[in-house]
Amino acid sequence: MEHYHRAFGVYGILYEEHHGLVVIKKNAGPYLNRYDLPGGSLESGEPLEHALVREVKEETDLTVEKARQIGTTSFIYPWQYLDFNMNQHIAVFYEVERVSGGLTETPLQFLGQDSLGSLFVPLDLLTEQNSSPLVLKAKEYLLHNKHFDTADCRFSQWKVLTKPVF
Repeated sequence: MEHYHRAFGVYGILYEEHHGLVVIKKNAGPYLNRYDLPGGSLESGEPLEHALVREVKEETDLTVEKARQIGTTSFIYPWQYLDFNMNQHIAVFYEVERVSGGLTETPLQFLGQDSLGSLFVPLDLLTEQNSSPLVLKAKEYLLHNKHFDTADCRFSQWKVLTKPVF
């Protein structure tokens, strides 16, 4: 019997044509040891866009100045966590249109920080073997004339990586 854990978060697509997509090096959760998008969970009562600005700042040291919401979807996959055997990750995506500051390779570490650092990665180097489903969704969006497909994504198999890809 499937028993679902549900996660909800906001995520930013920060892309520069000559540098690539901004990703974080994930150090926790089902996307452990993979590239992931900057973003995450909301604090109690926090508006979506405020959460995006806070999470991007915490994980990359960039300050989001302008972003627009482009769509929501969920990713469903097997994951052993506590007494759950499935995960449904509901994600609100934003295209980040303007930032200030500089990308940090080593963000401030604190309880709950799940980023080991951030970097630009060219789209052709982001694959199913090294990236979270969120990164793959962002890549699809960028490669398909910025069309966001809201259909839920179901994976019959998902493995947490034991060794980092970065």
